[in-house]
Amino acid sequence: MIPAAFEYHRPQDMAGVLAVLEEHGDDARVMAGGHSLIPMMKLRMAEVPHLIDLQDVGGMSDIDVRADSIVIGAMVTQAEIIDHAELADAAPILREAALQIADPQVRYMGTVGGNVANGDPGNDMPGLMQCLNAVFTVVGPDGERDIPAREFYEAAYMTAREDEEVLTAVTIPAPKGGYAYEKQKRKIGDYATAAAAVQIVRDGSNCVSASIAMTNLSDTPVYSENAGAALVGTSVDAAALGAAVAAMLDDIDPTEDNRGPVAFKNHVAGVILRRAIERAWSRA
Repeated sequence: MIPAAFEYHRPQDMAGVLAVLEEHGDDARVMAGGHSLIPMMKLRMAEVPHLIDLQDVGGMSDIDVRADSIVIGAMVTQAEIIDHAELADAAPILREAALQIADPQVRYMGTVGGNVANGDPGNDMPGLMQCLNAVFTVVGPDGERDIPAREFYEAAYMTAREDEEVLTAVTIPAPKGGYAYEKQKRKIGDYATAAAAVQIVRDGSNCVSASIAMTNLSDTPVYSENAGAALVGTSVDAAALGAAVAAMLDDIDPTEDNRGPVAFKNHVAGVILRRAIERAWSRA
């Protein structure tokens, strides 16, 4: 299909972006890579009279690996995540997850900011960012503010970002310990039936901390504090694994769709989470 008529804006800086947003209000939307918004416009599921392309806005395409944190600009693509050697050393789970997003053509255009900002419950990065306790920086007419990823998602396609605000960067505390991103999908390019992001820190044979989040099993990504707590103080044995899976199953709320009925999704969630925990533990 052909989208409804719209006016295309390509500002050179953030001031220009904010000016268009302020002028046109709800009639304006920003676009990063465009993989979520453009298909919705073509299907007439979204009508955007004023489309603001962020491609020419400077300062949003950098990756800064610091001693205690990592700052990723919102316009960094999934392909750049994959190819960045220093980032792969500092936070290998980011590369592992990015490699499972869609296909190479999408990854060359799809951005980190676009993936986390629009609130699509099927996207991979939101759950991963909750697992990593990331913070999102947004800029609006009243200035800049930071929103924790674990507080950002309110419902499907609804977030704590105001309409006149633009997500500009993601900051992640330097990850520690073992990691895994496991994903089950029907075919290359599809959303996950279930995906799990896990970070585990161990001391000898004991788990001292665990962070767990899952994707596409509710109308928001699910960070389960109880699932992580079930592993802490254990050797991540069968009983601890079972307790973590049970805790996550209590927290998710899948719905039936073309990826399967609820019972199937719960089963897949349990299998994927077990795999992710076991692999993260083996790497810790």
